Amino acid sequence: MTEPVTATEQATTKQPPNNRCVLITGATGAIGGALANAYAATGTHLVLHGRQQEKLEAIASTCRLQGAQVTLSTVDLTDDHALQGWLSELCAQQVPDIVIANAGKNTHPQGPALLEPWEDVQGLLDINLKTPIAMVQHLVPVMQARGSGQLVLISSLAAWHGLPTTPSYSASKAGIKAYGEGLRGLLAPHGIGVTVVMPGYVTSPMCEAMPGPKPWEWPPERAAKVIKRGITANRARISFPFPLNFGTWWLAVLPAGVSQWLIKRLGFNHPGDTPHD
Repeated sequence: MTEPVTATEQATTKQPPNNRCVLITGATGAIGGALANAYAATGTHLVLHGRQQEKLEAIASTCRLQGAQVTLSTVDLTDDHALQGWLSELCAQQVPDIVIANAGKNTHPQGPALLEPWEDVQGLLDINLKTPIAMVQHLVPVMQARGSGQLVLISSLAAWHGLPTTPSYSASKAGIKAYGEGLRGLLAPHGIGVTVVMPGYVTSPMCEAMPGPKPWEWPPERAAKVIKRGITANRARISFPFPLNFGTWWLAVLPAGVSQWLIKRLGFNHPGDTPHD
């Protein structure tokens, strides 16, 4: 079996031009791993990024068994110099056809603390918001020169209305949602599609660690299937599951006081707060 390509954490093997190239960051996460398996096929070059080397290699082995060519990376996505170097070397070999900026994290107030730890907030904004924007900055010029490409940005249903349990996460996802929506109109004339994905609760360690109820939780394989279908159709927005999407959308359009009352009644208040009648 072919050994994983990890030297200097860069793409070093030139792929045949007829191979579709799909880049997925956060491939060791639940959704990222499920997407890697969903896209794995003969004629596809998967570029998978993740922080957990052993898990990344296991996912790569599974994808290779399905016929995909796989390149791995563990580069620090929040280091702009390292990120630019990685993407530049990758694009010199083959410009990705689909880029799924899936890497992300969450944080929430700890114990009796009212706010999330500032160091955690900074790290969250770096990976959830700044990194996808930085990737767009590096990739759009080469996609524009080629005249095609698909950028996929991962937001959340929490982007419809901020949750008291995870205010910084909500802010980061609202920011990337707005960025992707604006980007779609900007890049469409150049043949570059932009899709914003707004998942609800998807089974994963990150989901498990989040405080509050988790209604209509989906397995990652189901989420990946819906996301892939939406990307293929170049949909502007992929949001699921329907009941939760419909409910959180109303939180965005109702008067703020009503929305905040509903959020508290549904149990999404700060862990230290007590719901009142």
